[in-house]
Amino acid sequence: MKILTRQLLGKPVGDSLLQEVRSRVGRSGGSGPGPLLASVHLGTGGPFAFYRRNQERTALAVGIGFRDVSLPETATTAQLQDTVRALESDRSVHAVLVQHPLPAGVDFRAAVDQLSPEKDVDGVGSVNLGRLVEGRPALAPAVAVGVLQILRHYAIGTRGQRVAVIGRSPTVGLPLALLLAGHGESGDATVTVAHSRTPRLAEALAGNALIISCAGVPGLLTREIVPKGSIVIDVGLSSIPDPSAPSGSRAAGDADAASLEGWVEAITPVPGGVGPVTVAQLMTNVVTGWERLTRGKS
Repeated sequence: MKILTRQLLGKPVGDSLLQEVRSRVGRSGGSGPGPLLASVHLGTGGPFAFYRRNQERTALAVGIGFRDVSLPETATTAQLQDTVRALESDRSVHAVLVQHPLPAGVDFRAAVDQLSPEKDVDGVGSVNLGRLVEGRPALAPAVAVGVLQILRHYAIGTRGQRVAVIGRSPTVGLPLALLLAGHGESGDATVTVAHSRTPRLAEALAGNALIISCAGVPGLLTREIVPKGSIVIDVGLSSIPDPSAPSGSRAAGDADAASLEGWVEAITPVPGGVGPVTVAQLMTNVVTGWERLTRGKS
């Protein structure tokens, strides 16, 4: 029997999060400095450029200040560390985001580890990741939490469910697996972590009600791989050639949407799925860090 596949759109989820961000910023009543996000990047182009513009546009729309901190593409790890350390010491800055990927030879981890847990807005520093293992991060990675926000919005339960995460990066896959396996809402799942070296992927995914893919491999998920009737959250984002597109390329996720239509119960589209929620969750993290730094909230 063919299944009517539901589209899990990210916009209503992101809009709801951003409305809450506006409210939280507004509650300050101008009694003190508002939240300020500093975006640090090397060079002017690169894959991060589109996301940085989107972050700035969204931040300003919800009352969050935005500071663009640009370093030469030739900057060293030491120079990047010095810049991040200065922003950590700047009391007018409440959140710092180091845009990545960085040029070869520049150490992302060495840079973000200069930040306190409250200013580490994307929750990717060693302290926040370590706290995540213990179930008590100051802030958790925006992409990972954004996935949980989608599940909550669409009332997709995880308690007692088998969930597969495809991808094991320290900024998305592994934090997501920890959050899903943890206690509480959108947790209490039995989690399988698969990756590029997992043999017979279809066997690893069999029996999982929810598949979350952050592998960055276009077309990886087909009906030969994905269990029928499952729910797919597609975090993957790649650029593939498309002669019909004005730019000659288009965005693609890990899921082969055409193959999975009528096979899975629900799926997030690419674009339009996880992306809008990730940016909104990033703004939520900014405000949370700001509140903790300025008002002593825990």
